[in-house]
Amino acid sequence: MYKKFIITLLLCVTSSVTTVSAANKTASIGINTNEAMDLGTSIPFVDLFKLSLPFEEARPWLTKGKITYDANGWPKALNNGIAGTRFASHIPVKALPTGDYTVLYDGEGVLQYGVSAKLVSRSKGKDIIRLVPTKKGDISATISIVKSNPSNYLRNIKILMPGGVCHRNVFKRVNNANECGGKQYLSFAKYHKELTFNPDYLTFMKDFKVLRFMNMSGITRNLMSSWNERAKPEDATWAGVEGVRGVPLEIMVELANVLKSDAWFTLPHKADNYFIHKYAQYVHENLKPGLKAYVEYTNEAWNGIFPQAHYMKDKGQAMRLDPNRDYAGYKYYSKRSVEIFKIWEKIYGSTDRLVRVMGGMTGNLRLTKMMLNHQEAYLHTDALAIAPYFYASQPDTKRLRSVDAVFKILEDPNNPYSIKNVLSSVKNQAELAERYGVDLVAYEGGQHLVAYKTHTMTEGPNPYLIEANRDPRMAQLYFQFLRGWKQAGGKLFIAFSAPRQHSWFGSWGIKEYITQPAHEAPKYRALMHFSKLNRCWWKGCSNYGPIVRHGKPIQVAAQ
Repeated sequence: MYKKFIITLLLCVTSSVTTVSAANKTASIGINTNEAMDLGTSIPFVDLFKLSLPFEEARPWLTKGKITYDANGWPKALNNGIAGTRFASHIPVKALPTGDYTVLYDGEGVLQYGVSAKLVSRSKGKDIIRLVPTKKGDISATISIVKSNPSNYLRNIKILMPGGVCHRNVFKRVNNANECGGKQYLSFAKYHKELTFNPDYLTFMKDFKVLRFMNMSGITRNLMSSWNERAKPEDATWAGVEGVRGVPLEIMVELANVLKSDAWFTLPHKADNYFIHKYAQYVHENLKPGLKAYVEYTNEAWNGIFPQAHYMKDKGQAMRLDPNRDYAGYKYYSKRSVEIFKIWEKIYGSTDRLVRVMGGMTGNLRLTKMMLNHQEAYLHTDALAIAPYFYASQPDTKRLRSVDAVFKILEDPNNPYSIKNVLSSVKNQAELAERYGVDLVAYEGGQHLVAYKTHTMTEGPNPYLIEANRDPRMAQLYFQFLRGWKQAGGKLFIAFSAPRQHSWFGSWGIKEYITQPAHEAPKYRALMHFSKLNRCWWKGCSNYGPIVRHGKPIQVAAQ
């Protein structure tokens, strides 16, 4: 009887999404997801523990002693030590629902809470806590295992949001059954296995056509190569340092299915063929048939700040693809991309629901030609993806001393990275893409105001850069930029990124936290307004239509 009810529940969840998220079918804007982190303000999951640091990363502040762990990262023996972690770090109060959070766990032991987390009550396998703002007015919270029975160790901790949802509406959190108007109330404490995602997160994400999972999958500086190294649903946490963290493929596919959004998967640079095969197989079997899968081999293979760029060069040189080390790397990226595309094509049995993506660089036409020409890779490619960002050079950025000056330089024709000049590069790339019979899309894009080598919010021009991102004029620039993108020949635009706090290393989030009102978020406002006025304009852009293949030239001369 219980299993029958759960199946019915899941069917109803699916049917409710169809109505709520219909707008993304013809949207022209996508969104980059964010990493799972304790300081992340997207708050994607009902279970906050999935955003916590791995216990060993919290050493020596919270984890002490010689702890031993099981295969999923749970401390199976404290050995007179303490295993602690942080599951929220400087989160704006408004980003999290108020009320009592339910902590569930298996095994025998004692949990201790710190900073904002205050114990309300305790029973077997269950604690109730409350998150109280710090003196700074934000939420930072820790949890520690201070006692654990080695023969039945404390594990499977869940920190579940207060409230739940009403039957057939996963997009709105309610506090209790009284708010459901006679419909069934599904509390997170009871139905957390079926209700993975924070309703506020789903409400934000539902308007985007494509979800790019590069950040969420945790591939940045990640050296995993084999399938058994991947993130798994049963892992204690999906967070951690760069190169370690990662949300499981199962969860990403589930999110795309719930939202009925196309899914953009970015594969690790060292992934072997078995990894690629299993990944493609899972997507093919589990992503809803009406949804497209974008397939991209690694992220920014040309960018020397990432290990994948050096990996490409090493492999390209070893294969003697070009005497020039950089060019050898570009050609290896092209070669390996096509190999990956072919694995996906074999699993899918066709290319009808696949978008095969090559990642280029906005201002580098030579790179585009080299990637698409190498062994006629353009014949196996559907989209050239670039990252059109507008900003100022570092010398100019350091000289900024007002918000007005920020906006002036972003529109200065003498600034090579001004909106006008970046759009000129976009036009060049669009014309080149058309010659090769591929679409031009943006895998990232927007403002890129960063003062490198600063380390605080108040240092140098940072106050002006941050304030510019909050200024209504930023909405005007974004709309102008997106309109220019369309006019220059660009198609799908994947914004960077889902909500995250502004900081000295960039103001990347189109909101600063998941529940921030639209009137406080100019970038978000502009993106939504543009998408509303400019429904997707390219052939075959409907979520449920087939991919429209462009005619490929018989031959494109290398230049």
